[in-house]
Formats: sequence, C-alpha cells, structure tokens
Amino acid sequence: MRPQTFELVRYTDISGVSGTGVVAEGCVFTDGSVALRWHGPNPSTAVWPDLDSILAVHGHCGATVVRWLDVSEMETVPGTDLLPGEVAHILATGRRTHHHPPAVASA
Repeated sequence: MRPQTFELVRYTDISGVSGTGVVAEGCVFTDGSVALRWHGPNPSTAVWPDLDSILAVHGHCGATVVRWLDVSEMETVPGTDLLPGEVAHILATGRRTHHHPPAVASA
C-alpha cells in the first residue's frame, strides 16, 4: 500500500470563499492521516486525522467531493459506479469518501 493523492472538487461554494472546481489537493498516507493543501489567493496546508474529518468540515453536505488522482494502477470493479481509488479506500477502511447525488428517475 502507498499514499493516495486526490483533489477536492467543489460544486457549490456555500461559504463564498473557496470558489468552485478544484479547490484543494491532498494525500492520504498509509496510516489514514491526510495532508491537505488549499488553492487560491490565501493557500494553506493542514494535516487531518483522516479524510472523513475533512469532509465533515469542508464537504458541505455533498457540495464538495473527493476525486482520486492516482487510480491508473488500480483494477476497476465491474458493476460499480465508484472510481477505482474509491473502491480501494472502501476495501481498506469500510467507508465511502465520495458522495454521489441520488439517482433521479425519468418518466
């Protein structure tokens, strides 16, 4: 196992501070701790105990999601809507990090 890199992608800027799109980049270390670097005019770096803690504070109820970057070496899992990096995270921790919007049925 090795550290995994990711971006935080914000769809809606609820606070009016970070903007939308890729707002931060980070790395999940093998012990689960996370280094997060914010983009923008006032960049900062913070270390968090885990990715779930970051999403609890900065996820804004699904307005910000994790996009894994180093997924090329991972196998895909047929029949899932998860990215390979997310599957690896679920298998390692039992927790999802990317929150998908609910499916909308069309008539």
